[in-house]
Amino acid sequence: MVGQVNGVADTSGQPKIGVLALQGDFAEHIHMLGEIGICAVEVRKVEQLSEIDGLIIPGGESTTIVKLLGMFGFIDELHRHVDSGMALWGTCAGMIVIARDLADPYPTPLNLIDIGVARNYFGRQVDSFEAELEIDGMDGAPMRAVFIRAPIVQDTGDDVETLAVIPATDDGRPEQAVAVKSGRVLATSFHPELTEDTRLHTLFVQLAEEARTDASRRASLHHLTEETPSTV
Repeated sequence: MVGQVNGVADTSGQPKIGVLALQGDFAEHIHMLGEIGICAVEVRKVEQLSEIDGLIIPGGESTTIVKLLGMFGFIDELHRHVDSGMALWGTCAGMIVIARDLADPYPTPLNLIDIGVARNYFGRQVDSFEAELEIDGMDGAPMRAVFIRAPIVQDTGDDVETLAVIPATDDGRPEQAVAVKSGRVLATSFHPELTEDTRLHTLFVQLAEEARTDASRRASLHHLTEETPSTV
């Protein structure tokens, strides 16, 4: 088993992945990453952002997550690290958190990916469902996706790639994007961590590996670390 150094996975030759552990289903993401050989770390302190190559913001309660991110000083540092090239993935509530704007009046999202999002698009908890999704660029069978009080992507910026959509329905619901990517930032409406399919987690590890080996990011990270030395 891979150990940890200063609270961060000691994965020589592997990207270091963190999962925001302030609220939500972070443990399920850590389990899925373990299934593909990545020993992820629970991120609870802003200083840990300097120690990782990629961060997952999990499903949970988006208003609570945004409030806690502000309370613990994450918001500005998240912008700085994502701008410097760190990989980021928001799932369900995490997608809401990192969106540009929302159809709803709250919470105020962080604008880390150029998408407009509508919360609880499919209805309440009792309206949860599963669907087979074709994921662009992903080999193999369609992915079984779990939607629980799920958001959808209403609009995307020019640099945002749509990876998966829910088809239009006979009752008039239009086709909607449910997985998007912009650079090293990934967002999904659904919960890949609640299945046994590790392909999206593998994709995110690849994005984090790009961040780990990016020379310009390493220079930016060195500058950020000098400004905000780690106390983890």
